Amino acid sequence: MDKNYKWKVLIVISLLATAVWHCYPLDQKIKLGLDLRGGMQLVLQVDMAKVPENQREDVTERVASVVRNRIDEFGVVEPEISTQGKDQVIVKLPGITDRERAIQIAGRTAHLEFRIVSDDLSVLGVDKKADILAEEKSAEGTAPAVEAIEVATAPAGYEFKKVKDSSTDEQLLLAKDAVLTGERLTTAAVGFDQYGKPMVELSFDKEGAKIFDRVTFQNIGKRLAIVLDGVVHSAPVIRDRISGGNAQISGGFSNEEAKDLALVLRAGALPAPVKIIEERTIGPSLGKDSIEKSVKAGLFGLGAVVLFMCIYYQLCGIIASIGLLFYAIVVLGAMGMMGATLTLPGIAGFILSIGMAVDANVLIFERIREELALGKTSRAAVSAGYHKAFSAIFDSNLTTLITSVILFIFGTGPVQGFAVTLSIGIIASMVSALVVTRVIFDFLTARNANLKLPMLNFFKKTNIQFLKGRFFAYGFSVIVLGIGIASFVMRSSESYGVEFTGGTFTQLKFEQAVDVTKFRDELGKEKIGSFSLQQ
Repeated sequence: MDKNYKWKVLIVISLLATAVWHCYPLDQKIKLGLDLRGGMQLVLQVDMAKVPENQREDVTERVASVVRNRIDEFGVVEPEISTQGKDQVIVKLPGITDRERAIQIAGRTAHLEFRIVSDDLSVLGVDKKADILAEEKSAEGTAPAVEAIEVATAPAGYEFKKVKDSSTDEQLLLAKDAVLTGERLTTAAVGFDQYGKPMVELSFDKEGAKIFDRVTFQNIGKRLAIVLDGVVHSAPVIRDRISGGNAQISGGFSNEEAKDLALVLRAGALPAPVKIIEERTIGPSLGKDSIEKSVKAGLFGLGAVVLFMCIYYQLCGIIASIGLLFYAIVVLGAMGMMGATLTLPGIAGFILSIGMAVDANVLIFERIREELALGKTSRAAVSAGYHKAFSAIFDSNLTTLITSVILFIFGTGPVQGFAVTLSIGIIASMVSALVVTRVIFDFLTARNANLKLPMLNFFKKTNIQFLKGRFFAYGFSVIVLGIGIASFVMRSSESYGVEFTGGTFTQLKFEQAVDVTKFRDELGKEKIGSFSLQQ
């Protein structure tokens, strides 16, 4: 028996218990993506009138990029964000429930400015009539003289603004030109003031810190207004020079509001104002019928694999099937613990890793068969089989894991979902094949060193000279690859799906309910290529 047998048993039991804890109940712990569950859809209209003529070419794509960063930080997994036409962005959020918060995060411009408040009333150019009116009101005690400012028109380069949620009617005279903007922002996080109220703490880059240092030094005693999307949130007095490149935004935020504000500031301001012109709840993009078919296909495939393993490898196949059950529970538990969202590409990654787990078992069992043929006992054959198959299993899984990591780093949305489930599946499959099944074999062979391990053998005494025909294999591979690349290039845009090329979005309204399955079948008969049907 393996000297680490007890430790392995403890690890297996701990992993299994943790996985069950994190995946039960399954419908609450595992979130479904937009293609399986449906969710919320927003259509954002970009206000092109506020964008300079020379910057309009790619402004919609830049808006989509900023919104994507915000939604990713918001914690919505597998969102679908795309452009529509020249000035619209479609945002699809799977399973979202807090719609108001999602709308605020997706549609907020988040243009941050720091502006100096002028305390020199002479810049107002208040006319004589305004002066007389101010004096009369002040004499009557009906209003302070500052109300005369409201009568006057702000001079060029200035504007009046009131502090948000201020208990007074005080109007601040702000310079229109900002001394510093959110473009120099590096981080934004939630903090708490001396009274325990939430606020947003800001940090600027090196150049921003220099600007902030110079501005505060030159304007000691004046007020500095913090303006977000045209609203003054606070206007503190500059008491001293601030050289650390840090600032704060306070304004009676709730904890959640402060978090959301920090989030949108970190993700960056939208390059143009947007407004939400449409909001709706959408059904699964695959349709209930397609989801049911996919689940049935997956269960049928898994059942076929288990059946084959049990028939061909008999007792070893049964042990491998137990390992696969452990693998499935661990993968679901890991997804539940990470809060991952399950989508169809994620299911594909899950099924692919099942194949790799079975492949590892096949390598081990074939090595055990060879060791048994040499006359070794079952215990010795199992030990040698695992030892000799390890390098091949490790290498194949490691290369696939590296690929999935690259997909996660450079991919987005569904591609990342595929990479996550594939990575989890690879690690779980290795634990299943190399640890779980080994523990079972050790348990059985410890009680019977000559345990019978019968297996079917369709190909006996194969003696194929693979290296002898290597040049033929090289040439054949090059020809096949060349044909594949040539056909891909010749088909041009036909080789790409709607995710890469875009397409047409058509909405139909019926007076009566429509059978989605029949609708999908009829569309398929028209041979219009790939399409997505949502109710």
